[in-house]
Amino acid sequence: MKNVLHSAVRNGSAFVSILDIVNMCQDQLDEPRFVVKFCDMLFRVYADNKMFGEAVGVFDYMESRGFEIDERSCMVFLLALKRFSTLENCFGFFRRMIKLDLVTVYSLTVMVDLLCKKDMVEDSRKLVDELVSKGIKPNVFTYNTWINSYVKRKDDEAIDGILRLMEKDQVEYNVVTYTLLIDRYASSEKTTDGERMFEEMHKKGIQGDVFVYNSIIDLNCKVGNMKRAFALFDEMTEKGLLPSVQTYGALINGVCKVGRMEAADMLVTEMQRNGIELNLVIYNTLIDGYCRNGMIDEAREVLVIMKNKGIEADEFTYNAIASGLLEARRIFQEMKEKGITPNIVAYNALIDGNIKKGKLADPKNLRDEMMNQGMKLDKYTYTSLIHGECIYGTLEEALKLYQEMSERGLPKSLVTYTAIISGLAKAGRSDEAFTLYEEMIEAGVKPDDSLYSLLVESLH
Repeated sequence: MKNVLHSAVRNGSAFVSILDIVNMCQDQLDEPRFVVKFCDMLFRVYADNKMFGEAVGVFDYMESRGFEIDERSCMVFLLALKRFSTLENCFGFFRRMIKLDLVTVYSLTVMVDLLCKKDMVEDSRKLVDELVSKGIKPNVFTYNTWINSYVKRKDDEAIDGILRLMEKDQVEYNVVTYTLLIDRYASSEKTTDGERMFEEMHKKGIQGDVFVYNSIIDLNCKVGNMKRAFALFDEMTEKGLLPSVQTYGALINGVCKVGRMEAADMLVTEMQRNGIELNLVIYNTLIDGYCRNGMIDEAREVLVIMKNKGIEADEFTYNAIASGLLEARRIFQEMKEKGITPNIVAYNALIDGNIKKGKLADPKNLRDEMMNQGMKLDKYTYTSLIHGECIYGTLEEALKLYQEMSERGLPKSLVTYTAIISGLAKAGRSDEAFTLYEEMIEAGVKPDDSLYSLLVESLH
């Protein structure tokens, strides 16, 4: 029956006075409960299909006839309103639920959550006070909703007030409560307090989930306690909990902060092996980590991979790279002033930085300076120069540099191939671009979908 109703409302056939059908059923059937069940089912179907006006019409009908209304159906409708309608509509329906004595602590918590998400925490507390007078007391989920809001506000006084209320009402913490409290201490890097919460949770026999482990791992990573963070990581996996993108993100952030970029690379490899995709936050963390450690070329490679994955760089991404390049220029100048000859890493950083700033002449001068000092250009130097020539449309110069790399037996990275293949494809030289694409595959460099799409587009 419910499937039939779903089909009817989706096809629009239920708009033909469905309440007239209900009236007819009630007049002809001796069993009124059939009509009640039918109305309840119809109410839920309208809610599921986000047909809020029609759902309210059925609710009005049931109320006017004195039918028994199922609180669970009201919850279904309330949740639909919360997700897809306005606060006014949601609150209006909740008031009707109060009037008909259909409110439970669960529907109350739905409203508390909605008000908190609208930054109306004090209004939610007034609503709870009103319902307490009617015998409906908040539970741990209600309290957790408040704690979450106050943690986001970093309002320690309000959090402590909620904890006192929980103690007074004898409401026990659950794993979510502990997760939120550890998050509270993570934001202020209070490791001792966070660990105390984690230990208390275990002593009470509450099983930790991936979220609470993420929080305690993140706390330790923020203070540079990587030994403890990895021990917690091992503990959670031994318990059969699968690390999430947030778990790896916290660990990668931690190792980047202490300059262990090789560990960050290993974590990224493990993520990918486990089928977990990197997100913008992790890409930014890697770029920032590489830049802070003077590894500008590696940061640029991450940026290219990120863009090829269809992830747009944001303000943080560019600021991290700009900061790294500024630091490289400052150090480069300081070295020269002190009579110290900059090494190839310093030159590469400056060449890459100037190209990003739109200056191709300076990188060429730096290249000549390197060669005059007897330095041999490496794969990073060539890749930056090739990228610059392709950007400024001097493709023949880029191809000469590419040929030099090959003659010297220097390995090409994904960034190198992407730069030269993109340059050829954009210039309409598809045959040459595809030839290099095949060469890249034979060299064991794994291309991504975006590069192949660019090649296909160049054919049209």
